[in-house]
Amino acid sequence: MASLLKCLKIRTLFILLTIYMPVSLFAATPFKTRSIKVGTKTLVVEVAETADQHERGLMFREKLGENEGMLFIFKNVETRFFWMKNTLIDLSIGYFDGSGTLVDVQEMKSGKGIPDAQLPSYPSAKPAKYALEMQKGWFEKNKVKIGAKLQLLKP
Repeated sequence: MASLLKCLKIRTLFILLTIYMPVSLFAATPFKTRSIKVGTKTLVVEVAETADQHERGLMFREKLGENEGMLFIFKNVETRFFWMKNTLIDLSIGYFDGSGTLVDVQEMKSGKGIPDAQLPSYPSAKPAKYALEMQKGWFEKNKVKIGAKLQLLKP
């Protein structure tokens, strides 16, 4: 009986670790940061360059500062599709083409409480190499309009 109880405890612990470890890994692995310029605004943003980083993005964030954001850098230029799975805050996204020109801006609603199958997709209006997620309304508030240039500043 004691060995059965011990086995159940170990099994329960294993199941709990399996469930909670991936979430803690998301939170524990920091993104690199980079200075960029968007129009006339200079920012330091987190950078997502790998497929895993692209998938994780700003998931599980409860807040984002006024001039904080994430720059997604892709290897090629194509139509991009973003969704807000596990994203707890509303965001604005700017899509930039291969030359760093802003080609589209969209407002994205939090995915909190929405089943995955019902989450909307936010495709870029034109092919893009970069996507910049910022606090909701950031592009409008900072008067960053279509045609503005994105510059990746030297580290």
